[in-house]
Amino acid sequence: MKMHEEVEALAILIHDLRKFKNLTLGELAARINRSVGFLSQVERGVSRPSVADLTAISEALGVSTAYFYNLSKPRGISWVTRPHERRTLYLESGITDVLASPSITGAFAMLDSHLEPGACSGEPYLTDRSEQGCFVLEGELTVWLDDGDAVTLQANDCFQLQPHAQFRYANLTETTTRVLWVFN
Repeated sequence: MKMHEEVEALAILIHDLRKFKNLTLGELAARINRSVGFLSQVERGVSRPSVADLTAISEALGVSTAYFYNLSKPRGISWVTRPHERRTLYLESGITDVLASPSITGAFAMLDSHLEPGACSGEPYLTDRSEQGCFVLEGELTVWLDDGDAVTLQANDCFQLQPHAQFRYANLTETTTRVLWVFN
């Protein structure tokens, strides 16, 4: 799919899940501390959510963030994904997440995440119901955990977080950072 098709597909997933959960735009907006206007723009594919927004939406709707990567593409081999077969989310602030796993229904899933210079997960700390790890493939990733000091990771560094750990991350460099996320 092209970028605008991926953005529209995410918008539909969010809208349909909100409707299924019998929530109004106002109720969901209040739960994620965002305006009704912003959420409406996300659901229409006009605006893209940040990582923090998508995590908050998933928590408010009672699903894993992985739910939003669930739109499948045809694959030649069910347990293999090729680059053109992968689901991609284009998030706010220069983060592009590509679902590298053939499925999100197994014990874990993998995301190939590209962070443009200055890209960040958002100001609020993320908290996700899944355990997750991150391996820096290229560039640098700065991570803040539980309001602690920043830790800067280089290529080949990695970390692992327990479920519901509070953290945020950013690419504070002038070059693109690429990381592999693994989560359950």
